[in-house]
Amino acid sequence: MERFPGIPREAVLKEDLLRGGVAFDPSALSGNEGGEVKPKSYFIFSFDHRTLPELGEAALNRPPEEIVLTGGPYGLRRTVVSVRVNPSSPYRVAPDADGALALFLDGARIADVGLPPMPEYYRHPLSNGKSVMEVAPTIQWGYLIYLTVFRVCQYFGAKEECQYCDINHNWRQHKAAGRPYTGVKPVDEVLEALEIIDRHDTARASTAYTLTGGAVTSKVGGKDEADFYGQYAQAIEERFPGRWIGKVVAQALPKEDVRRFHDYGIRIYHPNYEVWDRRLFELYCPGKERYIGRDEWHRRILDSAEVFGPRNVIPNFVAGVEMARPSGFLTVDEAIASTREGLRFFMSRGITPRFTTWCPEPTTPLGRENPDGAPLEYHLRLLEAYTETLRENGLTAPPGYGPAGPGRAVFSVSSFMDALAPEPGEGE
Repeated sequence: MERFPGIPREAVLKEDLLRGGVAFDPSALSGNEGGEVKPKSYFIFSFDHRTLPELGEAALNRPPEEIVLTGGPYGLRRTVVSVRVNPSSPYRVAPDADGALALFLDGARIADVGLPPMPEYYRHPLSNGKSVMEVAPTIQWGYLIYLTVFRVCQYFGAKEECQYCDINHNWRQHKAAGRPYTGVKPVDEVLEALEIIDRHDTARASTAYTLTGGAVTSKVGGKDEADFYGQYAQAIEERFPGRWIGKVVAQALPKEDVRRFHDYGIRIYHPNYEVWDRRLFELYCPGKERYIGRDEWHRRILDSAEVFGPRNVIPNFVAGVEMARPSGFLTVDEAIASTREGLRFFMSRGITPRFTTWCPEPTTPLGRENPDGAPLEYHLRLLEAYTETLRENGLTAPPGYGPAGPGRAVFSVSSFMDALAPEPGEGE
């Protein structure tokens, strides 16, 4: 915090928790779907530093989906953090001497901890008995409905899977544990879950939905990727016109396929480019390189801006894999220079990328080699580079992520929204 006075203290702490995880006292766990705390839904990846069998009580009695930090010796403003469990973390959520939940670092109390309340819509199952949390979980403190409608990826095996991604293993571990984890979610189940959310979300906290899942390289249910994911958007927009901002995370597809997304009702497109450096993209994303290729991927991102408008094309990258051993950059300077080049490439064209802080999941090749992830310095300098490049190009926070600014942001899997200034008129 002293070395980076320009980065909000909230963002410094949040990045450290996201990159290294947090441990939980048993009393801070959720009580699963029968409790008063909203449990972690494992909505696409595990986002944990241990496998389910290694998590102990946290595997049986789930941790909360997110935590919110306030107060403490740093005077933290309200900070929403996605939960990534690491029993070995120096950070621990536990009761203090008065019984109130707090965040401790090496035993020192550093923040008050709030847990997300169980939303009313999670208490009402679908007609077939499935839970809303399984079909349409919400994250970002209820802002975003996360519809992982295809729970596996057709980039499969060591020669195709992205080297930091555990989507396929997450599917396997939940099935092995006997947990419900629907592979392909039927459209009618998604609509029924959304009806329950719409009925019980009387505060209208849920503002956007994201359609996503694994890459489709052939067909799912006889449909290609654009039509497979697009069918959900079409059904949602017909049933709930304008109720939520429609977003899709998919591959960088040809312009005619992207246009179908738009025609189906999607308004924000996330064709994630994962890592900027050419050599690392080829190594870390072998399936994407083989089927599409880095240059074509980038061309398609630029083409998609002609369909959605540059502001509504928001490709993600996985922040931190640039420094993963054995092939990543050896210094923070080199890694930041490379990532900044990518930011400038897109932002100079009006496209605003965003990023997820890398969680080194233990079943992935990069996670096994790099259990501690990237250094905190990298993540903080990335926040500096991101905000500077945004400002250089006259851009503001991308749409569909809720409010920006420390104390206001709800985006929980990185702190880029916490580090940005609030929009004019939003106040502090």
